[in-house]
Amino acid sequence: MIPVRDVIPSQTVPIATIGLIAINGLVFLHEFSLVAHSPAALDAFIEVYGFIPSAFTIPTIVSSMFLHGSWMHLFGNMLSLWIFGDNIEDRLGHGRYVFFYLLCGFIATLAHFFSDPSSQIPTVGASGAIAGVMGAYFVLYPHSRVLMWVPIFFLFEVPAVFFLGFWFLTQLLSGVTSGLAASGQVGGVAFWAHVAGFAAGALLVKVFARPERSQLEWWDAGRPV
Repeated sequence: MIPVRDVIPSQTVPIATIGLIAINGLVFLHEFSLVAHSPAALDAFIEVYGFIPSAFTIPTIVSSMFLHGSWMHLFGNMLSLWIFGDNIEDRLGHGRYVFFYLLCGFIATLAHFFSDPSSQIPTVGASGAIAGVMGAYFVLYPHSRVLMWVPIFFLFEVPAVFFLGFWFLTQLLSGVTSGLAASGQVGGVAFWAHVAGFAAGALLVKVFARPERSQLEWWDAGRPV
């Protein structure tokens, strides 16, 4: 099943969400160009700008949020950001939203670091920051729904709290499964970063939300009129 969109339209143009997607896309195009030139060049790029727990630096916490390991990695992250980010940007405002996004990503990466500070494996991806956006959506729009697509077959809606809650629980359970690697990763996925990002977004969004944007014109009762 693939999420397609939510049912709440943007009240403003989500320029920050569009900007974040564009930056991630441009950075990945640069990564792709490095692969075309030399796979070793991409490896060197990831070593410099990816986050490596054993070589902890604050700049790479930020830079790693804009790197991705594959087209599917990029597509999945940007699709989730597009679906959930516009409404969070509505409630926070453009500037606060960007700061909130980066803060959630920062907290997520720190959680990954503490799961195995001696790891020498570079970590890349926006999923920790986007998990924060998803956690914020879980709190602010509990009555929303997400349109899901089963390839070839059909489209159907599910409650957003079910979709997001199920996603969070799968990340949490994966993180505590006994067969996990010491780095907290399975198949290259940093589960504890996802858990921490989601939790940070859920806990912090009310701090960042602008009170004058506490209601939507047609969603103030938790359902469309």
